[in-house]
Amino acid sequence: MTYINKLIIWVNLLRWNKPSGRLILLIPAGWSLWLTPNAPPDPALATLMLLGGISVSGAGCIANDLWDMHIDRKVRRTMQRPLAKGSIRPLTALALLFIMLGFSLFVVSQLPTANRSLCLGLAFLVLPVILIYPSAKRWFSFPQAILAVCWGFAVLIPWAASQGNLNGGWPLLTCWSATLIWTFGFDTVYAMADRDDDKKLGIKSSALTLGTKALQTVSFSYALTSFLLAVASFTADVGWSFWPCWIIASFGMQRETFALRGAKSGSPLFGKHFQHQVLLGSLVMFGLIASRLG
Repeated sequence: MTYINKLIIWVNLLRWNKPSGRLILLIPAGWSLWLTPNAPPDPALATLMLLGGISVSGAGCIANDLWDMHIDRKVRRTMQRPLAKGSIRPLTALALLFIMLGFSLFVVSQLPTANRSLCLGLAFLVLPVILIYPSAKRWFSFPQAILAVCWGFAVLIPWAASQGNLNGGWPLLTCWSATLIWTFGFDTVYAMADRDDDKKLGIKSSALTLGTKALQTVSFSYALTSFLLAVASFTADVGWSFWPCWIIASFGMQRETFALRGAKSGSPLFGKHFQHQVLLGSLVMFGLIASRLG
C-alpha cells in the first residue's frame, strides 16, 4: 500500500473527508467566543479552538469506529468505513486516536497561562464521555443525549479559554443549553437514516425510542434552541444585525424538519438535513460576528 493510499485511509478514519461533521462541532465554539464580553476573540485563540476542535472530533470518530467496527459492517451507511472494511488495523487506529488526543492536550497547553488550568480540567472531564459515548447505543435509549453533553463542552472550553472562568451568566448558560438541545435534535435526525438497520441489530437511538414522535420532538428542540440563542444574544447585548440572521435560521430549522415528513429510513434527506444544520448554525454565527464588528 502506497503512502498516499494510507493517508487517504487515515483521512477517512478521521472523517476529515466529510467536513460537515467537523464544522457542526466548531459552530457552537464560535457562538461561545462571539458571545463573550471579550468579543471579537483574539485570532490566535480562535485558531487554537479550531485546531483543538478538529483533533477532538477526529479522536471521537476513531473511538466510535473502534467500538462499532463489527456493527458498521452490517449497516448500509457505515459498511465502507476503514475499520469496518478491514483496510486499517485496530492497533493502528488506536495509535492514531492517542495522537489526536495528545495533540488536543498540546493545544490546551498553548492557551494563556491564567486560563489553562480550567480548560485542562474541562478537557479531562469530557474525555471519558467522548470515549464512552459510542457504547451508549448498546445500553441507553437516548445515546444522542450523551453526544449532546460532549458538544456542550465546545461552548464551555472556548468560554473558559477566553474569560478564564465560567461565570458567564445568562449568555453562557443559554448558549450551552441551546447547544445541548440543538445537538440532540440534529443527531436524532441523523439516527433516523439507520432505523431499519438499528432495529435489526438491537441498537438503541432516540429516533427509535421516540418512534412517531421523533420529528415532533426535533421540531420542538429546534424551537427551544432558537429561543435560547435569542436569550443568549439579547443578554450579551449583541447588535441589531444579528436578528435577521437569527430569524432566517430559526425559520430554516423548522422548514428543514417539515421537509422530512414521510422520509423513509435510508433516505438521503437525513444526510442533507445534517448538512443544512451546518449552514443554519453558521448563519447564526455570522450574525453574531456581524453584530460585534458592526
